[in-house]
Amino acid sequence: MEKSKTYPRMSDQDIFQLIAEELRILPQQVQNTVELLDEENTIPFIARYRKEVTGKLNEEQIRFIQTEVNYFRALEERKQTVLRSIDEQGKLTSDLLQKIVKACKLQEVEDLYLPYRPRRKTRGSIAKARGLEPLADLMWEQKIETGDVNEYAAVYVNAEKEVFSVEEALQGAGDIVAERISDDAEVRQMLRKIFHDEGVIVTQAKDSSVRSDYEMYYDYKEAVRKIVPHRILAINRGETEGFLRVKIDVERESVIRQISQHVISNPKSIFIEHLKVAIEDSYDRLLAPSIERQVRSNITEKAEKHAIDIFARNLRNLLLQPPVAGKRIMGIDPGYRTGCKVAVIDETGKYLEGTTIFPHPPQDAREEAKRILWDLINKHYVDVIAIGNGTASRETELLVAEMIKERELDVVYVIVNEAGASVYSASPLAKEEFPDLDASMRGNISIARRLLDPLAELVKIDPKSIGVGLYQHDVNQKKLAEALNAVVESVVNYVGVNVNTASPALLEQVAGLNSRLAKNIVEYRNKNGKFLNRRQLLLVKGMGEKVFQQCAGFLRVPESDNLLDNTAIHPESYEATQQLLKVLQIRLDEIKTDSQILRRAIQDKNFTLKKLAEQIEVGEPTLEDIISNLEKPGRDPRTELPPPVFRHDVLKMEDLKEGMILKGTVRNVVDFGVFVDIGVKQDGLVHRSELNSSSKNPLDVVAVGQVVEVKVLKVDLERQRIALSMKI
Repeated sequence: MEKSKTYPRMSDQDIFQLIAEELRILPQQVQNTVELLDEENTIPFIARYRKEVTGKLNEEQIRFIQTEVNYFRALEERKQTVLRSIDEQGKLTSDLLQKIVKACKLQEVEDLYLPYRPRRKTRGSIAKARGLEPLADLMWEQKIETGDVNEYAAVYVNAEKEVFSVEEALQGAGDIVAERISDDAEVRQMLRKIFHDEGVIVTQAKDSSVRSDYEMYYDYKEAVRKIVPHRILAINRGETEGFLRVKIDVERESVIRQISQHVISNPKSIFIEHLKVAIEDSYDRLLAPSIERQVRSNITEKAEKHAIDIFARNLRNLLLQPPVAGKRIMGIDPGYRTGCKVAVIDETGKYLEGTTIFPHPPQDAREEAKRILWDLINKHYVDVIAIGNGTASRETELLVAEMIKERELDVVYVIVNEAGASVYSASPLAKEEFPDLDASMRGNISIARRLLDPLAELVKIDPKSIGVGLYQHDVNQKKLAEALNAVVESVVNYVGVNVNTASPALLEQVAGLNSRLAKNIVEYRNKNGKFLNRRQLLLVKGMGEKVFQQCAGFLRVPESDNLLDNTAIHPESYEATQQLLKVLQIRLDEIKTDSQILRRAIQDKNFTLKKLAEQIEVGEPTLEDIISNLEKPGRDPRTELPPPVFRHDVLKMEDLKEGMILKGTVRNVVDFGVFVDIGVKQDGLVHRSELNSSSKNPLDVVAVGQVVEVKVLKVDLERQRIALSMKI
């Protein structure tokens, strides 16, 4: 079989240089990172344990490098395909070859390929088949200044080829020229810029008498270059749902004038009027619809990326919520007709007991419900009640607050975001965890566990269902899933995982592990008892040295005799750690009782970090990590964040007064502001203009789960809206 011909490619060094310029780092850092990725090292492992190699690049930078390298590699393969296709047609010139080889964007390559791309039947291709291309060449080249156009066209009138008149010949030649103009890469690039920089998005109602969520867009205009991402996505959704007509308006005459300046080289040509007609036809029929689609696609892609970034940042903050450790928790999944499901879990998350109460209409068994709750609280020594924030949440909150007050209980409650609990409750994982319980009971166990350890519970749910984004159903679902899964992986590895208590769902998010290995770890644990050290992981079926290298540093073994097994220090650095302790004349057990002993010893012995790193033969970044981990063995970074707001009594929307100062929990952060749960039925909105910051991006000011102080600005009981301010 004959080997496919290859053409010049952009070198790897050129690619590394382009990515380095984008990130403002050295090309060598990019090259080293790509080599690590090509060796199938995971991003969390590279970011934490290969800092010397990458120059301390973080996960975000490494993911960017991975994405860009994959893009450029795919681009180079596409170039080879395009060049081969053009070459096979005998139309590959050295100039075209160079343009394609130097192109850095897929759009540039596709624009250059457009005139040579095999295409379906068009008016231009039909005209070519009828032998009109030579006439089109005369019109396009504009060299003839004297003579009669009709005489030139008459030569091509041919009944056998279905060209029955001079007019049809000129029309066909014009169709060919129109396609040439439309296929011109420079013209397309120019028009994309015009549509983006000068275009106006115009939206109108398909039927203005129909009420919808899109009424503000029933007669709306905004410059393409200024429109913000959430409005683009809202307009797209309104169009998809059939409420809106959307177009991009540009000044037609100005655009045609600019195309003419590019195309017309000789105004004295006898074909000039026909050429002008072809230019207008090309714009109206071919260019304008195509460019409008491209520009809308481009701004939508940017809007989607922005929305996905917001969702990802919110998800990260939600997953990093501090666990409420050492508490017995009662979870309540509120409801009306089907009742409120109640479940009690112990300090480890083990399900103890559950039932259903019916305090709300239609049953209204309110006093009986209080008695049942009180009995469960006393029986299981419940510390905290977690109430889901869905249907009947506030009515259930009122019931719990009344019971706490009436019984004078030393119990607090908190409202928990229940988004995705129903998705989990019906999942195969939930059925496997609680085969004897129905779906509704599994859901409120999840609500209770979300308070106990948000990360451990939320990893069991599809990130899209967790409910901290906006327009998550309108964006590219593959890109959304990739971004959110990357966040989950990043957070799990940042926090670390107790190998002796983690569920398979949590373990499979650890760098290097997959669902099969996660289950094997749990099976080994169930069969042989708790892991006693990290090296024991190598006894797990399927755990090779490479996988162990990737995952070991992120797995904690609190039961180990070796303190290092309960830190983020990688086993490959244990020898260096022992050497460090030897040089500083410190015993490992001394660190348990004195976290600052290391820093004092370094200072007393007049070591610089550089000198110490050289002596124990590790890089400075690794040494810094070893020291910080020895200072806080078993550290959970989530515990350094403030706990959720616990409540004893309930606040109604009617109780709110302008000027009131309240504490609340951030539930969602979006472009235009922040939604805050202040303990009433409806979350309040802090518009971005009311943030206590000059930043225009709310994500730079607050995070999901953060406890904030807010002032009530306005309460609209009829529309169930609350305006808040953080300018106190």
